[in-house]
Amino acid sequence: MAKIIFITGGARSGKSSFAEKLASILGKDVLFLATAEAMDKEMADRINKHKSKRSSTWKTVEEPININILNKFKDFEGAVILDCITLWLSNMIHKFGIKNAESRILGDIRTLLKTARTSKFTLIVVSNELGLGIVPENRLARKFRDVAGECNQLIASMSDKVYLMISGIELKIK
Repeated sequence: MAKIIFITGGARSGKSSFAEKLASILGKDVLFLATAEAMDKEMADRINKHKSKRSSTWKTVEEPININILNKFKDFEGAVILDCITLWLSNMIHKFGIKNAESRILGDIRTLLKTARTSKFTLIVVSNELGLGIVPENRLARKFRDVAGECNQLIASMSDKVYLMISGIELKIK
């Protein structure tokens, strides 16, 4: 059985739905680690829509910064969905600034992957693929894209399975 599954793709490509489908196939015990924060009404509506689609038996942990809270769940034997790395990156950069967040971000990803390897759960990580679009015109956006790309590469390299979502269709690439 895969210990780490990585799902990437563009915005609204079906990443979250596919992650939820995989988690359901893996078993009835699912922990959902949500990184989104409701900073406005539109985002609150999105979060509520996502929540309404999840099984009522799933446990949800809302944590916008500390993804390594999963250390507390090392003995959990189900599937863990981390949704999503890109929102977590935004939260980290917003809280710590790009200069202070960059090394912490990559360190947190390494710790997360080590935890997944030594835990009882299967980790399903969701992240946006940002490298297929135009080069952003401002420095912060370029840096965000670059750090997201580094995170995605690191996660993909340590994952047992990797899927690219395109228009709601999964393409297994590893």
